[in-house]
Amino acid sequence: MAAKKSVYGVHPSVTMVQSWQAALKEKSGRSLDEWLALVKKSAPKAEKERLEWLKQQHGLGTNSARWIAERAEGKGAEMESPEAYLQAAEGYVEEMFAGPKQGLRPIYGALLELGLSLGTDVKACPCQTIVPLYRNHVFAQIKPTTRTRIDLGLVLGARKAGGRLIDTGGYAKKDRITHRIGIESAAEIDAEVKRWLRVAYEEDK
Repeated sequence: MAAKKSVYGVHPSVTMVQSWQAALKEKSGRSLDEWLALVKKSAPKAEKERLEWLKQQHGLGTNSARWIAERAEGKGAEMESPEAYLQAAEGYVEEMFAGPKQGLRPIYGALLELGLSLGTDVKACPCQTIVPLYRNHVFAQIKPTTRTRIDLGLVLGARKAGGRLIDTGGYAKKDRITHRIGIESAAEIDAEVKRWLRVAYEEDK
């Protein structure tokens, strides 16, 4: 029986981590497995101290040191292959909408379907607390903010807020997400929501 195709896309970080891992031996003199063995044998126990040890004692950059320190803690394995990520992504969403936020799942499903319907170049790449929507970059994100509300975050630049559209302050802070619309029922996914989501999609060129 063929495996069920995931509705989600592979997060861009997976390719980044795979490229980093492939080049690690040449750039640092050790493979990931060799670094993990060294960390286990000689590094401080706390993750933060391990991070500094890798940077100060071995001259690694921040990203390399962080990834090695996390992997030594058993974290981040889901970013090492598309298959591992997609399996983890399903779990992220289940966890996000478990317990008291379970009632938000139909709203999430409707927003996800709406986002993916914008074009064949859209993909949803769940993280642990949000589900970003990508075209060329993130143009929107779905976030279960409270037990009763999902915030649809949007990338809309310096536009003034109005109607249901709220300025997050993100543009001034140079954050990717600049606006949001709060949604408490599937019925609230109206023409205004659809219009702003399409604008964010179309402007991500």
